[in-house]
Amino acid sequence: MSDGIPCMWMRGGTSKGAYFLAADLPADPEQRDALLLSIMGSPDARQIDGIGGADPLTSKVAVVKPSQRDDADVDYLFLQVFVDQALVTDAQNCGNILAGIGPFAIERGLVEAAEGTTSVRIFMQNTGQTAIARVQTPAKQVTYQGAAKIDGVPGTSAPVAVQFNDIAGSSCGALLPTGSVKDCIDGVDVTLIDNGMPVVIMRAKDMGITGRESREELEANESLRHKLESIRLQAGPKMNLGDVTKKSVPKMTMITEPTQGGAITTRTFIPHRCHASIGVLGAVSVATALVLPGSVSEGLAEIPSGESKSLSVEHPIGEMTVILTLPEQGEVMSAAILRTARKLFDGAVFPHQYQQI
Repeated sequence: MSDGIPCMWMRGGTSKGAYFLAADLPADPEQRDALLLSIMGSPDARQIDGIGGADPLTSKVAVVKPSQRDDADVDYLFLQVFVDQALVTDAQNCGNILAGIGPFAIERGLVEAAEGTTSVRIFMQNTGQTAIARVQTPAKQVTYQGAAKIDGVPGTSAPVAVQFNDIAGSSCGALLPTGSVKDCIDGVDVTLIDNGMPVVIMRAKDMGITGRESREELEANESLRHKLESIRLQAGPKMNLGDVTKKSVPKMTMITEPTQGGAITTRTFIPHRCHASIGVLGAVSVATALVLPGSVSEGLAEIPSGESKSLSVEHPIGEMTVILTLPEQGEVMSAAILRTARKLFDGAVFPHQYQQI
């Protein structure tokens, strides 16, 4: 293929990815995935012949189109392009890349900007749930300049507030897919949960670590990685995800007591690399587990009182605050999070000649 393909490269939260209109990509999923592998430069550890950043957090794709639904303005399909494997998966959402969907939709003319702030209703095709992103649009133009700061991103940008509703069981069919708040796999107590992202939560000490190690230390710990993968492969069927050998879910989060005044400290594998921070929807699932009596977080987490709970989820490079709304019966009704996004370039990408996978 010699013709360029319209593409916007954006930072969404603490990730980067290629944003496309669905109409600019092949309709056939196999042809689309083969094209995206070529665009990103996979499989190759450096992704040297593509635009991918040689890390799962910078090898992501958003496919956007106008929605036919009454409750959404646009449909968003997230695709994770593996770095060193010829794999593209739609088995999960990505809340960080989601932060860029509103600005992208407005910039591409899919949503008309309002004066001041524009709300974009987004249908997440991966899991069938919706989110509302509130984008700063002074003079009816998207701005990326602002004073909002998130850990893991230098400087400040315009805030993008994202609210999630009814995301429990997004991939697994239930908030607690096994029906239990605590299970045991390989002798390790785990909480298997899905409030927007399937996550296996374990106490760090049960995995032989403190939970405060650096990303590099954890990635070099072969014994830990083998234990995590064994638990993950067994958790997949229990979480109604089937064989997860070639899937990027569930995420694997190890927790310990907070150290910086937050609610909990986390270290997350996604699933084979240690996350530099924590994913947005992963943080929502972890925060939800913190408020469930009997979960593996009991005795570790610091939980504020009140119906609206602001929970700071600490990670290797800072924290992410999740705001949960719980009515008196104790079920999480909604989750909100603050992200930022920035357009990095807009133009055409030129893929290498590719073959259908």
